[in-house]
Amino acid sequence: MLLRHPPFIFAALTLSSLVQAEGLQLAPVEVTTAEASAAEIAQAQLKSVPGGTNYIDMDSVQQGRVSTNEDVFKYQAGVYAKAANNEGVKVSIRGSGLNRAPGAHASGLYEMFDGLPLTGPGGTPYELKDPLWQSRVEVLRGANGFDQGALALGGAVNYVTRTGLDAPKLQVRYEVGSRGYAQREVSSGQVLGDADYYISLTDSESDGYQHQSAGTGKGIAANFGYRFNPDLETRFYLRYRETTNDSPGRLTRDQVSHDPHAASSLNAARDSKRLQPGSSWIANKTTLQLDDASRIEVGLAYHDYPMDLREGTNRLKVAYTDISGTLNYIRQDNLFGHASKTTVGLRTTQAMPNNGASEYVRIPAGKTAIYAPGTKTRDYSYLGSDTVLHVGNELELLEDLWLTTGLAAIYTRRETQVTYPDGQAPLSQHDWDYAPRIGLRYDFTPQLQVYANLSRSVEPPHAWSMIWGSNKYFDAGPANGLAREGVSLKNQTATTLEVGGRGEAWLGQWDLALYRSEVRHELLSVETQAQTANSSAIIAESNASPTVHQGVELSLLSPLWDGGRNGRLDLRQAYTYSDFHYRDDDRFGDNTLPGIPKHYYQAQVRYSHPTGFYTSLNTEHASRVAVDYANSYYAAAYTTLGATFGYDAPQRDWQAWVDLRNLTNRRYANTVTPGYDDKGMDAARSTPADGRGIYTGVSWSWR
Repeated sequence: MLLRHPPFIFAALTLSSLVQAEGLQLAPVEVTTAEASAAEIAQAQLKSVPGGTNYIDMDSVQQGRVSTNEDVFKYQAGVYAKAANNEGVKVSIRGSGLNRAPGAHASGLYEMFDGLPLTGPGGTPYELKDPLWQSRVEVLRGANGFDQGALALGGAVNYVTRTGLDAPKLQVRYEVGSRGYAQREVSSGQVLGDADYYISLTDSESDGYQHQSAGTGKGIAANFGYRFNPDLETRFYLRYRETTNDSPGRLTRDQVSHDPHAASSLNAARDSKRLQPGSSWIANKTTLQLDDASRIEVGLAYHDYPMDLREGTNRLKVAYTDISGTLNYIRQDNLFGHASKTTVGLRTTQAMPNNGASEYVRIPAGKTAIYAPGTKTRDYSYLGSDTVLHVGNELELLEDLWLTTGLAAIYTRRETQVTYPDGQAPLSQHDWDYAPRIGLRYDFTPQLQVYANLSRSVEPPHAWSMIWGSNKYFDAGPANGLAREGVSLKNQTATTLEVGGRGEAWLGQWDLALYRSEVRHELLSVETQAQTANSSAIIAESNASPTVHQGVELSLLSPLWDGGRNGRLDLRQAYTYSDFHYRDDDRFGDNTLPGIPKHYYQAQVRYSHPTGFYTSLNTEHASRVAVDYANSYYAAAYTTLGATFGYDAPQRDWQAWVDLRNLTNRRYANTVTPGYDDKGMDAARSTPADGRGIYTGVSWSWR
């Protein structure tokens, strides 16, 4: 059911006050009142946004294998998520980061844990996003994350951690499957008077589908909340995780079709791997209720994520540390007799002075052949900050007609410098920008809502891309042939028009969004030099000529049959049309931007029985994908089939399932990392998807 009014949620209110303020009618579910209210309130917030959003209930996702965020974002219209042999999932929304390789620095999205920043000037790492720690995931596509200070092209993703309010007192989960896959979790959470806690320990391992693609991971997530009084509460968060992932490299289309288990011969010979030796995220969020109409939320987060990259001829040891702060003031008023909600927010993320990289000879070859392993080649810094001040308002102009307005001021700073050998001149960029937003939402009935919005997005480059995109090189010594100073990159901006609606009809629950973004200075990456026996691959980033991102996002949940005590049958579908192309580029004309399929469709037919047994059949189809900017070659289209059988006890204590993936053993590219112009040649641009796999799992909960 759609809400006629925007949600005004005050975290320090009692639960009953929350429900009354929202006007919510809670469905009869086998959960605690607190759990149901939190879920209903989160969905109500998303449905009050005049634009595309997604709500992902992790309890539903966990009725099958949950290995990476590719599993989390299944059946979500507008979200393209694909893994590449490890946890480095390529997530793209409306073309964000569409041609980046999967890895530790996702781009184009503002990602959060529990409403606090995860994304910083260095991008978004992946190792701390263990899906088993999440209670739900909220996606605000495009500029619809405005009130969170999210101004990137793709929007915002908020990973909400379980707490003592919604977690079992004790839970044990174990998954196993094909190719040495295993994942284990032990967790506990409960309420203790005015306090509650949650803690989870996980570890995982896999031999991988390709040779040279094994991986392991282990970590801990915890939080502790305390309510001092009805007007003041606070919560502390901790996440820590270590991962190791072998790097098999990319394959040609012919290899994907005929030898998908192969690894790049150079990667195998070099024992290429990516190590995250220990990433930490520590945060606090405190909410103070000022009066019946207003509240303040204050957040602080510390994020440290070092990396040890041993993938090419050189070894790269990277240090990243960010500190973020958020301050939000939310007020509900009546303006000339009209309901109004105002949000004033400030978020800032500052990279610490230690951020940077040290590079060493790993395998003497080519220009470093005369140097011993361990010889230092370069030191360079990655510095910067992002600060956003945003003011937004929701105003009920007429009954059921809401006007959303907003304006954000953005200050971005990026600095980089090669300090060894022979310290080079630093490159520093300081930019002010702005992002306005206006939207309308009209609720014709509780079952039909339409909306439209016009907005601007701003996305700065990463400091590391200013080094890797450089064309200024050393010409002697161990750093011969490596970049000696950075190059300037402009902020990517876009103006987006979006129209759509959501509701319920005879065909089921539906959600439809259409958008068009006029993008300037799009930050596009490309492999300018393939790896050879004497050198590593070079992937550079630069600002593109004007581009267009436009598409259609459609989701539909249809009840096919309701047999009461005999069970029910439902059909779930998600379709995303993505048309991303140049606008009269001097070299590529109106060519399609490579890396993402134009047509992407997922569907699931599911039978559920009241006793807890369920079974489903699912399919996925993607059209062909251009692998270079010249559109001279394509990765093949594909269609896959899968099935799941399981039992989820009505008492919510036992759960068991069998998940069958890629039943026809279809061989296809799961991700594509583009080249510039392959001239019709079959270059190594793709990572193969996993073949046929069988996975099973069981969990037990004490509530």
